[in-house]
Amino acid sequence: MFGTADATGGHRLTPAVAVPVPSGPLAARLRPRTLDEVVGQAHLLGPGAPLRRLVEGGAASSMILYGPPGTGKTTLATLVAGSTGRRFEQLSAVSAGVKEVRAVLATARDSLRRTGEQTVLFIDEVHRFSRTQQDSLLGAVEDRTVVLIAATTENPFFSVVSPLLSRSLVLQLQPLTDADITAVLERAVADERGLDGQVVLDEEARSYLVALSGGDARRALTALEAAADSVLADAVPSADGDLVIDLSVVEAAVNRAAVRYDRSGDQHYDVTSAFIKSIRGSDVDAALHYLARMIEAGEDPRFIARRLMVHASEDVGMADPTALPACVAAAQVVQLVGLPEARIALAQATIHLATAPKSNAVIRAIDAAMADVRAGRIGSVPPALRDGHYAGAAKLGNAQSYVYPHDRPGAVVAQQYAPDELVGRDYYRPTGYGAEQQLAERVPRLRRKIREQS
Repeated sequence: MFGTADATGGHRLTPAVAVPVPSGPLAARLRPRTLDEVVGQAHLLGPGAPLRRLVEGGAASSMILYGPPGTGKTTLATLVAGSTGRRFEQLSAVSAGVKEVRAVLATARDSLRRTGEQTVLFIDEVHRFSRTQQDSLLGAVEDRTVVLIAATTENPFFSVVSPLLSRSLVLQLQPLTDADITAVLERAVADERGLDGQVVLDEEARSYLVALSGGDARRALTALEAAADSVLADAVPSADGDLVIDLSVVEAAVNRAAVRYDRSGDQHYDVTSAFIKSIRGSDVDAALHYLARMIEAGEDPRFIARRLMVHASEDVGMADPTALPACVAAAQVVQLVGLPEARIALAQATIHLATAPKSNAVIRAIDAAMADVRAGRIGSVPPALRDGHYAGAAKLGNAQSYVYPHDRPGAVVAQQYAPDELVGRDYYRPTGYGAEQQLAERVPRLRRKIREQS
């Protein structure tokens, strides 16, 4: 805890320079003491960005910090509280109930009444609070008895009650980039609060720790600490006299083999290509293998979800119209839940696509239509289809001969829809696979009926 206890049992935050050197796990020792030490989140911390304005201006605004684990939610909450000089109370939604919340709020009201001092209340994992527990905060947040800083890994628009959302500023934290994690690791090795230069982290080991982290700084530092403990315990220097953390040390420390996968190099493209081609070829087992390689190597799950959505339309299409919604649902799971649980939804979508009947008729249809447009085959919209909702449209003959299909049996009428230059041009050619087999029979009948006058 930063700061010293006050008479009400809370904690008065002192300026950053007075914070004692922390002890404990490496991730705790390296917790940033100022905003300038925070890595990443430039959209919130850059000059003029909302969180920096909040800290530097000392504004008393409640906020909800939303983002993946290890991106700095707790750190930012502590820094915001410290910058204001207010009392600081912390609760975890995992263990606290309504009773604990009411006790903190009562103390905050007493402090405000006696000394005029406001309390900053930090609640970690607020999404775990029930609606009743969240509702118990509303009055104190409304009258600013407390400044609430709530952290959540789940989308607050799904997991936090609307009245609390409307009283708070919602700030979304992004996963840390590879460059961010690299900076964190380099600081950990060199900083006196960290490993203080006692070990050397080689490039291959650092790259693996970055991939292993999945954008989570805490995970990267925990793995680094385990590897450093192993090297320092053995104390076997290299030929240069250094204690080196290499790839084998990290693999042994985390009990997990490194997956050779450069997310910006050939392996990224080769494995992704193999993944998609295995799905297209209906080899569900190979597809799952490549999916596992990408996940284990720390590939961004949002990238995987995007590829699955594209593949659902490109290679399955109307042969299984449920494929695209299944992949969109998997992408939502990635966004709302994240790894490791989202791996299940990604696997389900992969299995769905790999085992589905295949058709590339959708992509062939849109590409053929676009090719005609690019070649200048455009033509005028037929008069019957033009907009007739403005004054003078009737005089121009717009929409006058349009036949409303729902007024006719079967809701299909003989009527020209395409420009004159494109009448009779067929773009969509359904295959006989899966659900598209019915369309292969239905589409020609529709074309014959529609084009009877053509």
